[in-house]
Amino acid sequence: MARHPYRRLRPAKSGFPEVGISEEGNIRSLHLGSDTIQSSMNLDRPSELVLSYSRAMMGWLLFAEHLPQHITQIGLGGGSFARWIDNYLPDTRQTAVDINPQVIAIARNLFELPFEGEKFEIIEADGAEYIKVFRHNTDVILVDGFDGEQIIDALVEEPFFRDCRNALSSDGIFVTNWWSGDKRYQRFIERLLNVFEGRVLELPAESHGNVAVMAFQSSPKEQNIDKLKKRAEKLGGQYGLDFNRMLAGLKASNPNNGKHFHL
Repeated sequence: MARHPYRRLRPAKSGFPEVGISEEGNIRSLHLGSDTIQSSMNLDRPSELVLSYSRAMMGWLLFAEHLPQHITQIGLGGGSFARWIDNYLPDTRQTAVDINPQVIAIARNLFELPFEGEKFEIIEADGAEYIKVFRHNTDVILVDGFDGEQIIDALVEEPFFRDCRNALSSDGIFVTNWWSGDKRYQRFIERLLNVFEGRVLELPAESHGNVAVMAFQSSPKEQNIDKLKKRAEKLGGQYGLDFNRMLAGLKASNPNNGKHFHL
């Protein structure tokens, strides 16, 4: 794993995990203080979502009645979501928030981020604090905040979920990446259910125990599984992601009567 050469210029007390880069074939990956891959980019197709958890985190599109005007990402990582959204949702404005200046610098230099301007901005800040600036004016919040070992505590607390709910527009959707093997996982789910009044769905990623957990500001208008199947077919063609698999995963992991979800 290549080390970022300027690490030694940072004071040791910064408290952020060291950022590393690895490359295998045409896949470049970002690491935070461990060999766990945080983010990956296909050098030949930069907008592709390489990691299965990142694909699962796009499952919210099944329930979106309108394309979002604004998406907030907490945790920039290697910019996978930024590149995908820029390519597939070109009219959507996006703000990516990351607390670690080294991650931001490396993402800018080595991960082909979209042009920073009107449509895309990067904020160096604590995402749990920054989300408080929104008042019902962001449509989707994507949270992917790991420190190399586990999820950051501030991003799984009820006050944060409440702040996210206050930030979301009337049909807004909160999406987070959690690790099902975390012994606190069920506690996180209960907090989210509490804040979003039961409107929560779990979508397991294809591999590695990651789960994309979605919470809805208001009940999704379409919860009929047959109609969602038709939507999944259409979206798969549009976005090149396996929405049929996502819908099957949602059906297997959440209460429904075979015809309908209950949110």
